[in-house]
Amino acid sequence: MIKALLSYTKLHKYPILIALGCVFFYIVFAYDLVREDFIRLLSLFATLFFFYYKLIQFEKWNFKFLLVVGILFRLVFLFTEPNLSQDFYRFIWDGELIKHGINPYLYVPNTLIEQPNLMIANAQELYKGMGSLSARHYSNYPPLNQIIFTISSFLGGNSILGSLVIMRLTIILADIGILFFGRKLLQSLGKSKHLAFWYFLNPLVIIELTGNLHFEGVMLFFFVWAIYLIAFDKWKWGAPIYALSILLKLVPVLFLPFFLKHFGFKKSVIFYTLIGLTCVLFLLPFYSSEFISNYSQTVGLWFSNFEFNAGFYNAVKQIAVTQFEAKPWELVKSYGSLVPKIIIIAALLLTFLRKNQNMGTLLSSMLLLLTFYYFLSSTIHPWYVIFLLILGILSNYRFPIVWSAMVVLSYYAYSNPEFKENLWLIAIEYFIVLSYLCYEIMKNPNIKLGFRKKLSEN
Repeated sequence: MIKALLSYTKLHKYPILIALGCVFFYIVFAYDLVREDFIRLLSLFATLFFFYYKLIQFEKWNFKFLLVVGILFRLVFLFTEPNLSQDFYRFIWDGELIKHGINPYLYVPNTLIEQPNLMIANAQELYKGMGSLSARHYSNYPPLNQIIFTISSFLGGNSILGSLVIMRLTIILADIGILFFGRKLLQSLGKSKHLAFWYFLNPLVIIELTGNLHFEGVMLFFFVWAIYLIAFDKWKWGAPIYALSILLKLVPVLFLPFFLKHFGFKKSVIFYTLIGLTCVLFLLPFYSSEFISNYSQTVGLWFSNFEFNAGFYNAVKQIAVTQFEAKPWELVKSYGSLVPKIIIIAALLLTFLRKNQNMGTLLSSMLLLLTFYYFLSSTIHPWYVIFLLILGILSNYRFPIVWSAMVVLSYYAYSNPEFKENLWLIAIEYFIVLSYLCYEIMKNPNIKLGFRKKLSEN
């Protein structure tokens, strides 16, 4: 046994050293980093990204090794509070409300905290931690998120750290599930199964999902599982699973029109009906006459009030403000109301102009639409890019991997109290990502053929 271990260590000496280096840097990231220290944050992230590349380069065929180190990197964060996001305070707050029979879609924290008989655990700490922006709005987290928050609050034993551990374990299990179904899906698409590790070992995925407790990973687990079932002609089972991804994050709604052509009219009607029924089933416990109004109002804020790490919007804003003396607070509302209309048009074009009957084309259509939406959006938090990462791995495009490396530049905003962005850094981020995307489009004929053949038929 010892001889075999020594032999394995000698054979895999450099990958083991790299993995140990990653563990050390993740420990520093998790326990000894404040988000205001941008230079240190950037240095740690860049080093981890380089090690991530080298690990896959050395051990891409060694499934057990990469699986173990990927889980180990995540476990580093298990008993620490997120240091780049305060959203977890609201997660636990919502879970505590439901545990005590209070609907989080009907009451804002600012109102509840004034009640002298509010019985939720750690109420003052959670209220202060979530920040004034979250405290004055209704919850914007979909029903399945709320169920996870509630379970975490029950199992967490009235402890913030206990709830965090439960949520983290959920996210880690989801990532393992993505690896499992992702490898099977890649194989069915005729691609190498090792590509799934470009997701599983990505530092952005580990830091933002496991570390900072964003539930994109759980949403992506259900999304990848659903696509896997659809790819193997088990779409009736895939429909409710797809609905679960929507019930965690609303983004997969964007792709629903593509299934009309993928399934044909009759199948797609059944598919959409199953999704709708599943969503209604989960929405019913939270439904009231005020629910739709409150939830729509809160979700609408993301389109019309917030700005962070924007691409095209920043360019429009600079021109409008400097050349036409536009008022920024009015511009973001007008721009935000326009973006959904543009995305609907883009979705319809991709639905009818591309051959989405083919699974590879379907996935690349999803990638194109989501990329276009993100380029237009006025708010792109770093963890949003992770959905593109999955779609890029499943298709023939690697620019999302580049973006997952460059998005760290947006963290500069955390380095000053006013959260003021450095637009030069944002410009560098988008320039590199767009340049690599253009390079891939020129190199890869799939996107061009997907449109040209259809246009020539018309």
